[in-house]
Amino acid sequence: MIAQGTGGNAGQRSTETAERLLRGLSDLPDAGAYVVDDQGRIVGVSARGETLLARPARDLVGRDAHSLLHRDDRGHTLPRARCLMLQAFLGGRTAQGEGEWFERGDGTLSSLSWLLTPCRLDEETTGALVLLHAPTSSDAVGAEPGDPAAPLSELDRLALLAETTTRLTSTLDVDEALRRLVRLVVPRLADWAVVDLITGRDEVWRTAVVHHENGTLTHREELEGPMPPVPQESPMPLSRALRGAASALAGPEDYQGPPDSGVAVAQRELFQATGMHSAAIAPIRGLRDVLGALTLGRSEQPRAFTAAELSLLDDITRRAGLALDNARLYQRQRRIAETMQRHLLPQLPRVPGLEMTARYVPAPHAAQVGGDWYDAFVLPDGATALVIGDVIGHDLDAAAGMAQVRNMLRAYAWSQQEPPSVIVERLDRAVVQITEASMATMVLARLEESEDGQWRLCWTNAGHPPPLVVGHDGRSRFLDAGHGLLLGTGVSPSRTDASTTLPPLSTVVFYTDGLVESPGRSIDEGLDRLRRHAAALAHRPLDSFCELLLDRTRPAGNEDDVALLAVRVPGEPGRG
Repeated sequence: MIAQGTGGNAGQRSTETAERLLRGLSDLPDAGAYVVDDQGRIVGVSARGETLLARPARDLVGRDAHSLLHRDDRGHTLPRARCLMLQAFLGGRTAQGEGEWFERGDGTLSSLSWLLTPCRLDEETTGALVLLHAPTSSDAVGAEPGDPAAPLSELDRLALLAETTTRLTSTLDVDEALRRLVRLVVPRLADWAVVDLITGRDEVWRTAVVHHENGTLTHREELEGPMPPVPQESPMPLSRALRGAASALAGPEDYQGPPDSGVAVAQRELFQATGMHSAAIAPIRGLRDVLGALTLGRSEQPRAFTAAELSLLDDITRRAGLALDNARLYQRQRRIAETMQRHLLPQLPRVPGLEMTARYVPAPHAAQVGGDWYDAFVLPDGATALVIGDVIGHDLDAAAGMAQVRNMLRAYAWSQQEPPSVIVERLDRAVVQITEASMATMVLARLEESEDGQWRLCWTNAGHPPPLVVGHDGRSRFLDAGHGLLLGTGVSPSRTDASTTLPPLSTVVFYTDGLVESPGRSIDEGLDRLRRHAAALAHRPLDSFCELLLDRTRPAGNEDDVALLAVRVPGEPGRG
């Protein structure tokens, strides 16, 4: 059961993440769990957690976990300086303890073993997942802690599964999820980890063969690569796993007879190359399809895999399958969104005498296409229209609104031979009445060569960051004039035009706010950073100028998309 706390959108996201984490542990009936936010307040609790603590979720959620639950053996509140769980929480590390005291809802004390592991609740908040269970005799039996040859205790098993859940669900990158999966199981469970994934064309690719040696994880790239087709009737362990059948134990002896397929030949070569004497192979299942298989192998560790460890591997691959399924869906949505966004953006015209290039960098989240756009087109009188804009929002509605605004602007600019300010005034009225865009910012500029061979820029700005002019000698300035309200406010302000003559070989940079804004710094800092880097790159070819400017200026961890349009005028009047 999950109860929901307060805290607006951030609280809602934390509660949703807690619910997802606790759902991922629902197949551990003996373990209770709760999730705390970055302040140590409980934001979710499992049904088994309610039972172990004899407290309903409504009495737990929103309360400080340490003050409410942690006690010494006399029932007194445990001093914070002596609480190992609190120290691990504050240090952002995984830790566990055995036989510690927790106060139940009826006032009695319960001796419970616990595991705490950090988890991310949203883009900005890190909390922790806490697993609780009654100590068993196996928790105190076994080899020294950290001995890879020792079977896992029940607490260690719960710790591994909890860490698997939190680590794999906190990334939406397939390659990173696989790296985390390997680090979770090697060397804790095995000397070797082999990941075989089924591609979109039903082909099998041996994605990772990793060995733990001399304290490090080493990829054996010569053993990775494409695999033969999976036979439909083969009884061999890997073939069965890749068809989604039950997990199985395997050894080199299973592949000594005549091979029934190319997969069996590859497996025999794998056992020979790695020296594995025991292996456990389990399918990685997504919600609808089999995604691949995970093989754990032992060569240096003397123990053979047991049926109990095979059950643990099933639990791990079940979590891995859900994580990989989510990551693949994310990447598929991202590709679709990026393709849509790029198809909405125009091809730049070829204008004699001008160099022109543009870039679009999408937001880092799936389906987070936004309203950022650029445009450039030649007007009937030979001048070149230059546009940069941003429809407010980060979703498909914003992208659709952007397409409407861009197309209407093109139509007005082409049909009405009027200054930029008048065209934008017409567009502003239309945005309110006949488009799906809510509000938008933009700069519309008109660039043309005068009779004396100089290039003159005339523009109006509707609430957008100012364009930047960078001379070939590195001198730079923002075009702050001609500024007015953004589009779609319902107010009809009188807009103004501004104009300037561009120095030979100068570059005009139009950009959206994702290039200069970030939560960790002011807009003024971002603008200054843009100006300094643009000045340093002024002598670069235009394509290189744009690439390096994006790389050096775009804020780390930026959550917004970025559009950039750069235009460079010729060096000598009348030439080019």
